[in-house]
Amino acid sequence: MLHRGQESTDGAGGGELTVPMAWLYAEYIAEELLRTGDLMPPTSFEFRAGRDALALTIFLSDTDGELSGIRVVSQLETWLSLTAYDQPWQDWVRERMAGLAAEAIESGAPAPDLDLAEAAWQWLEETELLAPDLNAVPGGGSGVGDDEGPQVWTKAWQLGLPLGHLAIHLF
Repeated sequence: MLHRGQESTDGAGGGELTVPMAWLYAEYIAEELLRTGDLMPPTSFEFRAGRDALALTIFLSDTDGELSGIRVVSQLETWLSLTAYDQPWQDWVRERMAGLAAEAIESGAPAPDLDLAEAAWQWLEETELLAPDLNAVPGGGSGVGDDEGPQVWTKAWQLGLPLGHLAIHLF
C-alpha cells in the first residue's frame, strides 16, 4: 500500500502525475462513515461539509504517514475525541496544516494531498450554510410559514464537524 509521501506516479504521456492517495483515502473513509450514518442526502452541502471535516480529521490525524495501511475501527476513538464539541478542532486543523505546509516547502516535493486538504479547509472556512439556530429561544417568534424553526448562517465546518462526529458514533 502507498503511504503519504509515497504517492503513486505514472510517467505516461511525458509528464509525471502524482496521485494524492492519502487524501483520497481519507475522503473515502469520511464518505463511507457519513453514508452509513444516513444523516443527510449525499448530494447536499451539509453532506459535503461533514465529509470534508471528517476527511481533514482523518488525514491530519495520520502523523506517521500510515493512513493507507490503517484499519478504520482502530482509529474511531481518536477521530471521536478530535471532533468532540469541547475540542478546539479548527485550531488543531490550522496547526497541523501549517506543519504539513512547512514540511512540504522544506522537502521541495509536490504535495497533492496537502493541496486537496487546503482546498477542503478553505471551503469549510469560507462557506456558510443555513442551519437550525440551536441558540434560539424555544417558542420564539418564528416567521409565518416557517415550519423548520429559526435558522442562522453557519460556517460549513461548524455544521460539518458535529455531523461527522455523529456519523462516527453511528458507525
